[in-house]
Amino acid sequence: MPLPTAGITPHDIQAINGHLTATYADPMEVKNWSETLGRPPADFPFINSTKSMIGHCLGAAGAIESVAVVLQLQRGFIHPSVNSEDIHPDIAAFAAKIPHQAIDMPDLRVIAKAGFGFGDVNSCLIFKKWEEK
Repeated sequence: MPLPTAGITPHDIQAINGHLTATYADPMEVKNWSETLGRPPADFPFINSTKSMIGHCLGAAGAIESVAVVLQLQRGFIHPSVNSEDIHPDIAAFAAKIPHQAIDMPDLRVIAKAGFGFGDVNSCLIFKKWEEK
């Protein structure tokens, strides 16, 4: 479902839970998000990686990472990406958006969750905090 159909704009996305595991693919991932969302480094959402803390869990990775996204939304924080202190030079401009410590963010409402699996099984889900009206 495209973002407009869901009533979400690229600027509504406050964080991305991506792959971002300090590999050669990091620049491609971050640059693709930036281009797709139309958001340069100064306006880029936070991006973190659950995989950086738990490793690759093969078939369970997407489910575990989705739970991590729900917990971040529920509790209002962004978890860190660990072992990613040496940012690839091609994405150095985005370094401030890669947290190395948990960040309190009580107004967190929308997270994009990217899933990149073995055999090029890829997906993207948008999680939005439920708010009764």
